[in-house]
Amino acid sequence: MADKKFIYSFLGAVALSLALVGGMHAIRSANPPADHPAAKAAEPTLIEVEAPTPARANGVVSADEWSAIYPEIVQTMNANAENNNRLSYIEQDPYIVNLYDGYGFAKDYTSAIGHNYCLEDVSSTERPHALANCLTCKTPDFTKLVNDQGLGAYSMEFEEVFSQMEENTSCYNCHGNDAGNKGQITITHEYVQRCLGEDMAGIDPAVLSCGQCHIEYYFRPEDKATSMPYDSVANMHPTAILDYYNSIGFADWTQESTGTPLLKAQHPEMETFLLGKHAATLTCADCHMAKMETADGTVYLSHKWESPLENETLLASCAQCHGDADMANAVRKIQEQVTKRENEVGQKLSDLNDKLTDAVNAGTMTEEQLNEVRSLYRSAQWYWDFCYVENAEGAHNSELANECLDTAEGIADQALLLLV
Repeated sequence: MADKKFIYSFLGAVALSLALVGGMHAIRSANPPADHPAAKAAEPTLIEVEAPTPARANGVVSADEWSAIYPEIVQTMNANAENNNRLSYIEQDPYIVNLYDGYGFAKDYTSAIGHNYCLEDVSSTERPHALANCLTCKTPDFTKLVNDQGLGAYSMEFEEVFSQMEENTSCYNCHGNDAGNKGQITITHEYVQRCLGEDMAGIDPAVLSCGQCHIEYYFRPEDKATSMPYDSVANMHPTAILDYYNSIGFADWTQESTGTPLLKAQHPEMETFLLGKHAATLTCADCHMAKMETADGTVYLSHKWESPLENETLLASCAQCHGDADMANAVRKIQEQVTKRENEVGQKLSDLNDKLTDAVNAGTMTEEQLNEVRSLYRSAQWYWDFCYVENAEGAHNSELANECLDTAEGIADQALLLLV
């Protein structure tokens, strides 16, 4: 089944790292607990080197500059260019045009491809982007701009800023300019500190570095700054996030056909993973960055971010906890089941959209009655979308995926009863 349900090879390990306003916030390297089976495998050879002097005026040490010191790592990172099969979700699941009616995703919504194409993607998309905040997860050059100029960079005009952007997601995003400092991860997205604060310490850096980008986020209305709608892992649950958005009266857009103020979930991989059972012992790196060895015995982590279903080394590591179970088949069954439910619930929401539109046009319901249905529709679509856009399709946390879809369907049924 060649669709988004099995295309999550790129979802785990690279995430955009914006520099903290006022300085870098470096935290420890991440490894599984010493008593965990994964800890018994060969560990990367950690060496300390002096960072190259950045050649570019913006002060970012580029991947090309690091390649002289870490050729294998940069080579594997460049191999992400092989992930270039772009799939149109609009063609695959045409009902989403109805659900996203009036928003950019109804015009252009394709599968994510390798991080090598970040700038190309954001420049060619048919979704409008008036402001530079759209570059938050696309390039270390914008990372540095926010670090240097503060939150005002988010509300700069897109075209003005895009002309200054040169490099796609790279070393700087997860390591700052200190990529040679024994592999230390540097969490540099300013909004991670702003939103999570001290709660950052409770999240493994090898998860948080990816989660800087692979999250649910929104642009604050008052200053257009990229922000996270929670302040702790406990508040990452989709119900808590919905409550937060409701409390501040936030909507991504108001749908003209139904009059509903709707939310558009982004790609909540980190939230979904952290709310699941695997987060107790694993990180994004454990499952998406295979350990490799050079001819001289140096062990390093591949920076070609892959699904365990596509890499035998990664898949074999599952056996350390799951024994000799056929994990590839087990995961595919989960993904097939979640995909089937997504389409069933999505189609029901599309029917709800049609019936609500008809009710608005007919003028037979009071505004109070319509608003009751709109509120239910907003909630139902949020729960469905939280699952639909999460690229693992149940592999990260099948319990939460099914909970979201069941909740969405139950709320949609309530709304449909009000429209009979």
